Amino acid sequence: MAKRGGFGGGMPGNMTNLMKQAQKMQRQMEEAQKELEEKEITASAGGGAVEVTVSGKREITKVKLTEEVVDPDDIEMLEDLIMAAANEAFRQMEEISANSMSKITGGMSVPGGLPF
Repeated sequence: MAKRGGFGGGMPGNMTNLMKQAQKMQRQMEEAQKELEEKEITASAGGGAVEVTVSGKREITKVKLTEEVVDPDDIEMLEDLIMAAANEAFRQMEEISANSMSKITGGMSVPGGLPF
């Protein structure tokens, strides 16, 4: 007797299992995203003269400057230090986010460009 459809008899069960796994992964990713949003990362520049804190929502939440770094005659240096500290904090937050998602996905690429 010939098989119908060409998929063999097991495809519907495999599809159901695949969908359950996808739903589980989605829940884990949502939970991880919530945890990441609650994190804060602080990075510094200029030997600690400038500190910038960013949230997991990728927003700057705090800027701290030492008195010595505030030189009215060299505003450009202060601007550069703030930018360097902010960029480093965002880079670290992105790395934490990528590592967290990689643990869930097992390193496989997730289509759709999810913001993790």
